[in-house]
Amino acid sequence: MKDVFRKTGPASAIDMFTAEAEGLAALANADAVRVPEVFRTGLENGMAFIEMEKLRLEPPTRDIEARFGEQLAALHEECADRFGWHRDNTIGLTPQHNDWTDNWVDFFREHRLGFQFQLAAENGYGDVLEERAAQLLRRLPIFFENYDPRPALLHGDLWSGNWGSCDGEPVIFDPAVYFGDPESDLAMTRLFGGFGTAFYEAYQRNAPLAPGHQERCDLYQLYHVLNHLNLFGSAYLSRAQELINRLL
Repeated sequence: MKDVFRKTGPASAIDMFTAEAEGLAALANADAVRVPEVFRTGLENGMAFIEMEKLRLEPPTRDIEARFGEQLAALHEECADRFGWHRDNTIGLTPQHNDWTDNWVDFFREHRLGFQFQLAAENGYGDVLEERAAQLLRRLPIFFENYDPRPALLHGDLWSGNWGSCDGEPVIFDPAVYFGDPESDLAMTRLFGGFGTAFYEAYQRNAPLAPGHQERCDLYQLYHVLNHLNLFGSAYLSRAQELINRLL
């Protein structure tokens, strides 16, 4: 019998845990990268919970990092007809809206950057960000003039704390799943470090990145930096401003 890991929260977290379970199921159905098996979600004694397979993580080797790069490229081959997902979920504790959208620029403008800029204004950063944010949102199509991303299945929050090695194979968890530009998953891996050269080399061999991906990396990292600004405060403000200025 597999060991059980139980994550709990207030009753209001049940929707977040259900979305996490559905995201893990979507990743598992792609049959590309291992994810923990989810046993159940629910409410108990006034608390929400999700129970899943307990992973016994070990330091990843170079070979496992390379295998993960190959497997992530395979995951990104799982595509939908449009951008978004069948339900909303969360990125950390922030709502993440996933309304189905035909055009990636429209989706990213409204449901990713635009929403985070709106939250930043509500959190008191409007005076320092609003004008430059509006300029960037207007200029988004420039970054996609020669690049038409496909709606690929994404982990959505792929930093080093959300992947590891278990039983000699890569494993991913704590997703924020949706269908979007695969480059956005890669951008998140570069934001805080923790991924070796073998990972990137293997991904590039299996799914070569298009010209302009360096600039789009800044664009996709900005979404996560703004989310950290909204969750954790002004320590992330200068990083957000730096990215916006570089993009403009």
